[in-house]
Amino acid sequence: MDAAVLHHPEPTGQRPRLLPVFLPHAGCPAADAARPKGRCLFCDQQAQSGQTRRSLADHLASLARSLDELAGRGGGPVDLGFYGGAFTALPDGWPERFLALAAAYRERGIVGGVRCSTRPDVCDPALLARLRGLGLDMVELGVQSFSAAALAACHRGHGPDAARAGCRAVRSAGLRLGVHLMPGLPGGSVQDLLADADACADLGAEAVRLHPCLVLAGTPLARLRESGGYAPWPLAKALAACGLTTLRLWRAGVRVARLGLAAEDSLLRAILAGPWHPAFGQRARSRALFLHLAGAWQAAGRPRGAFLVPKRHLPDVIGWRRETAPRYARLGLTPRPHDETFFLLPSA
Repeated sequence: MDAAVLHHPEPTGQRPRLLPVFLPHAGCPAADAARPKGRCLFCDQQAQSGQTRRSLADHLASLARSLDELAGRGGGPVDLGFYGGAFTALPDGWPERFLALAAAYRERGIVGGVRCSTRPDVCDPALLARLRGLGLDMVELGVQSFSAAALAACHRGHGPDAARAGCRAVRSAGLRLGVHLMPGLPGGSVQDLLADADACADLGAEAVRLHPCLVLAGTPLARLRESGGYAPWPLAKALAACGLTTLRLWRAGVRVARLGLAAEDSLLRAILAGPWHPAFGQRARSRALFLHLAGAWQAAGRPRGAFLVPKRHLPDVIGWRRETAPRYARLGLTPRPHDETFFLLPSA
């Protein structure tokens, strides 16, 4: 059998430079003290973003200064990302103020696009259409899971029907859709996660972020774990599950925009338990790529010998601290870098 030519399964596409604007808990109905069950079990946006809660006016002024600095040194264009809260549920007039500022710098070539995060149950179609007209390009929905059991266990305040309706509302407004998923939630399973990936593809998501559930100090989830009501996924399970899910999304044409949370000092201080690792993204991607290539190796008749790998993908083949290399060795494959853009299995 002739040597098999393979390509990386990850969807191609340009990744813009992103300037994140963190608005911790701003507009989020789950952060309202009057909400019957309080905030979601797992959430602490201040720890995750490293940002403290400030007035929206302070955030707007800070963003204007950042954009002025960027313009002053000839930077741009960047995409603005409003994260950490529910942008579509900000008090009246505030989404429009942020978008008006973005539009002014867009005209100068400093801002290239605008995206925001929000909850699926605050996606009014008329509001989304209006915000699109003001310059919003993409909405990243904090779905976390489409599992009814997981959503109920986490006190999200809505069920899977609302999660799907939010996704459809974003797409119907002509906006690009991103989805945040949280593997390892109370009430969730690996099968739920794979089903979530399928749902994202079916609903037209362009990108997905996979943020495994962590137990953060001071959250309701920390108290649930202390009482014995919750056990986070071990790191090995989270890596395996996210590797499987990443490949599933890639094959459906969905980009995986992030694997794991960034190493903010405030986050690291707050983690009590859960599958956090500084190289979580690379380790999960390496697993996804191995599953893809091992399947092709089997289909090609299980050849053995030198396996040619594009230089840019060699780190993912070798893996973090060479942890993935033995898997290829067990298949009888010896990775060798080359200057082409494709993988080449040896002849069977």
